[in-house]
Amino acid sequence: MIERRHSSHGHATLGSSMTSLFLASGCTAWLIVATAVAASPAAGSVPAPAGLSCELLQRPHEAEIFDPRPEFSWECGVGERVCRQAAYQIVVRRVPADGSAPTVVWDSQRVAGDQSINVEYAGEPLVAAAAYSWQARIWNEAGTASDWSPPQEFRMARRLSERRTALYPLEQISQAPTAVESRGPGSYFVDFGRAAFGYARLRLPASDAARTIEVRFGEKLKSGRIDRNPGGSIRYYATTALVPAGTTELTLRPPRDRRNTTGAAIRLPASIGVVAPFRYLEVDEAPAGLAADAFARIAVQYPFDDAAARFTSSDADLNAVWDLCKYSIQATTFCGVYVDGDRERIPYEADAYINQLCHYGVDREFALARHSHEYLLANPTWPTEWKQHSILMAWADYLHTGDVESLRNHYDVLRREKLLEAAETSSGLLDTSGDDYRDIVDWPETERDGYDMAPINTVVNAFHYATLDRMARIAAATGHDADAERFARKARALHARFNAALWSDSAQRYVDGLGSRHASLHASLFPLAFGLVPPERRASVVEYVKSRQMACSVYPAQFLLEALYENDEADHALELMTTHARRGWINMIRSGSTITLEAWDRIYKPNLDWNHAWGAAPANLIPFYLVGVRPLEPGFGSILVQPRPGKLEWFESRIPSIRGPIDVAYKRSATAVQLEVVVPGNVAATVAVPLTEGAAPSVVDLDGEATPVRLEGRHAWLDGVGPGRHVIVLPLKAAVTQATPTDAR
Repeated sequence: MIERRHSSHGHATLGSSMTSLFLASGCTAWLIVATAVAASPAAGSVPAPAGLSCELLQRPHEAEIFDPRPEFSWECGVGERVCRQAAYQIVVRRVPADGSAPTVVWDSQRVAGDQSINVEYAGEPLVAAAAYSWQARIWNEAGTASDWSPPQEFRMARRLSERRTALYPLEQISQAPTAVESRGPGSYFVDFGRAAFGYARLRLPASDAARTIEVRFGEKLKSGRIDRNPGGSIRYYATTALVPAGTTELTLRPPRDRRNTTGAAIRLPASIGVVAPFRYLEVDEAPAGLAADAFARIAVQYPFDDAAARFTSSDADLNAVWDLCKYSIQATTFCGVYVDGDRERIPYEADAYINQLCHYGVDREFALARHSHEYLLANPTWPTEWKQHSILMAWADYLHTGDVESLRNHYDVLRREKLLEAAETSSGLLDTSGDDYRDIVDWPETERDGYDMAPINTVVNAFHYATLDRMARIAAATGHDADAERFARKARALHARFNAALWSDSAQRYVDGLGSRHASLHASLFPLAFGLVPPERRASVVEYVKSRQMACSVYPAQFLLEALYENDEADHALELMTTHARRGWINMIRSGSTITLEAWDRIYKPNLDWNHAWGAAPANLIPFYLVGVRPLEPGFGSILVQPRPGKLEWFESRIPSIRGPIDVAYKRSATAVQLEVVVPGNVAATVAVPLTEGAAPSVVDLDGEATPVRLEGRHAWLDGVGPGRHVIVLPLKAAVTQATPTDAR
């Protein structure tokens, strides 16, 4: 038990109660005993609710709200001025179109409890196409009320549906070039600094005569000019534009690409028109003497808050990888649904899952991920494991939002179509050799590390274990108790059967499938990531996985690095994230791209594109595994802060969550490890301080006071760290290990 006064407030007292949580985050389950700690500012200083959202949107007035009973969420304070909520009140008003006074349609009155996310509307029926506003206030545990939050407006859609996710419209953002070079009379080379999906605009002096100008768009340079034959699916387009007499502004668009605008490709709204990814623009036969501000790129993207997340560290390469991957998530939202890249512009489940996790890591945005997941439930793709990814997406949505609505709406399709029980053999293992299944393991095929595609496939069955585990939790969350028990029982049985049938004692690793003698990296990395490897086998499996380095494509790299971090191989994970070898993110940067690639290099996938979000895994691996911030319960009511910095000397970060930003800063010196954590209001944290070689402290300094810790693995654990700013110092001198219990309160 920890009882402590907040150093950030000087008044708030922390209490505690013990709760045992057994939950899953990402791809790994764990048992944590967390101490839920309540904190309240002094009387008269309760912060008003902030960060309001309706239906997961922070600016709902910019969208249409479809749900006839929308959910409301708020943060209990901002930054260091935070509290633990004991009660709340919501008032919703209809805003008449004629400008008359708003009328109350729901007053929740004072509701006891700490629920501050996903509070469902419970007033009189909301009217289609009508405008409303809502606001909230809260009480702390001393019974002191906050001020009311500012009102937030929202508008109901013309057709209401509880099964449709509200989304923002796409934005068209005018961007200035970073450099413009005149290369002769009327000839210009324009660099926008980074690639984006969009088109160009050109401001011209009025002329009495019409003219034709030549325009080239490109992602790649060669000898200082746009590469006109970049290869693969790297983009280059050339077109001509007629400039009528008197024109002062001209829209320049790349030609339409039939492949990514027909069939299953996502269509852009007519109001946006044709777009393509480009960084560079070349214009010939234009008027001479144009200034730099004559050129603009109109970038198309889903709204993005660049300040919602940040990361910087003592490793310049890691910082560059973070910047690349964060921007990749921002730039690739141009379709308003997660797509695989520009070549096809088609949503795929595995791409969308990695995109989803990354989006959670770089922005406080949940609606686009949910919409993409639900789109794929209605429009599934062909690979076996891609179907299984839908269950991972459903669980990730719930884990990060705490909102069970989507799970309830789509429970039947998840259970019936994504769990793949129809392929189970009598042993419980899946046999996917039938016509209904097409196993993928990795893509492209040459990236499978020689995988033996057996009918009973180790990778597919590792996914089956993960989906049974997630479906047991989904069933429990949605009230399907009998299903929850059945799925959990099947997961336990599959765990045993998997390890009996697919393990090689002689090789001390997993084989590719039943009857196979080949043991690829993939056959071991997925069981390791999904918690299938028994404790007595982990050392040998980890060593084998490490020995194979990055013998996989960018897609399994997500799971490979998760597995390494979860098994305390932070140094090796950091090495892989910052390697200068061909199979790495630095190579993507070295290639000249500013958005992550579809594959590590063209030698591995000749038709790769330069704008594929599934290559951006560090955008979630850094915040969730290196910084180590993850939810311990759906909706971030309790969180884990477990940095695994490896050889980093320091880092500073901000991780967004539905309850507010979580700031973590780490610094290691010759004499101490210091960890600074800012926990949002209404949140309890379990904090794990990284240990250095040989350190085994019994206490750490928490906010200036000696505090007992428990040692587990390579961390010193503090349970029940409440809202506010906390500084934890672990001295690296011998005196730490000699502290007596009387040193701690």
